[in-house]
Amino acid sequence: MKRSHKIIIWVSAVLAVLAGAAGYVLGMYYIDNKQSNFTKDYVLYVRPETTVSQIVDSLQAGAGTVRPRSIERCFKKMEVASNMKPGRYVIEPSATSIYVARMLVFGWQTPQNLVLSGTMRSKGRIAKKISTQMMVDSASVAQALDSSEFLSGYGFTPENVFAMILPDTYQMYWTASVEEIFDRLKKEYDAFWTPERDAKAKAQGLSRMQVSILGSIVSGETLKDFEYPKIAGVYLNRYKKGMRLQADPTIAFIHGYTLDRILKKHLTVDSPYNTYKYAGLPPAPINVPPKACLDAVLNPDKHGYIYFCASAAFDGTHKFAVTYNEHLKNAREFQRALTARNRARKAAAK
Repeated sequence: MKRSHKIIIWVSAVLAVLAGAAGYVLGMYYIDNKQSNFTKDYVLYVRPETTVSQIVDSLQAGAGTVRPRSIERCFKKMEVASNMKPGRYVIEPSATSIYVARMLVFGWQTPQNLVLSGTMRSKGRIAKKISTQMMVDSASVAQALDSSEFLSGYGFTPENVFAMILPDTYQMYWTASVEEIFDRLKKEYDAFWTPERDAKAKAQGLSRMQVSILGSIVSGETLKDFEYPKIAGVYLNRYKKGMRLQADPTIAFIHGYTLDRILKKHLTVDSPYNTYKYAGLPPAPINVPPKACLDAVLNPDKHGYIYFCASAAFDGTHKFAVTYNEHLKNAREFQRALTARNRARKAAAK
């Protein structure tokens, strides 16, 4: 074999190896950078203590990773182990391995919905609601809710902080700090109190805080939102007449919402929140009132009702009265219906 022929064979072999290597590199590049690598939508939560292996396992189980080795290569290339940022990351099936690696390194989070809704009558309940949806722990939130120094920066106190929290859905990053969460709550509070609402509060002779206080009482009286303006009207009628509000929800608040029924013996406790004992509004809200309750106080039904009691229909509604005698008639009707229902239940249980 001629020497020149051997050289040609050798060069061809080298080129074939190089071509194969180049093809492999290009193939890996295409797989890592161009091909989608997941089969399902998935929300990945990364905490400060989360490890790369935990992320890889989580992606495999939740997002259905197609090529695990592609993930490993990209994580190594981007040094995810030492550079990843905590956060809430939405993984879509179309995502490539390198995109996910970059997402973790550069902190490309998707905002989280923080939903504050339902009954919120204690700081512990609020702290739990926030901590179950955000990265912050409940103890940190509870501490903030009880900190006079912290809340003073927002113009509130541990006693009246319920007024600052408006039930709603807030979009923010899952990693938001306690300060960032409260900043957002205060921002929404300020946005709620438009000049128009301030003018309506002034027309009722109320401050913002007093609207929140009265709104919390309305919230405690009924679950029927269509009754909010009517009940707000009753309490405003009493308030403007200088009458004691005699609101059962304030008694429930004093007793930590532990009472199944409010009896006469519960009305004697000496507390500024006892609206059976003291006229006027209590010092602060007794729960976190929905926006609809605040607007009901600002836009109450105009009527002459002074009294109301639960309806004998047991449908969650109330019967309203102008005079005390009419109110007693409604109350007796309810009591008779309640007695009959209890007897029927006892008979059925035998």
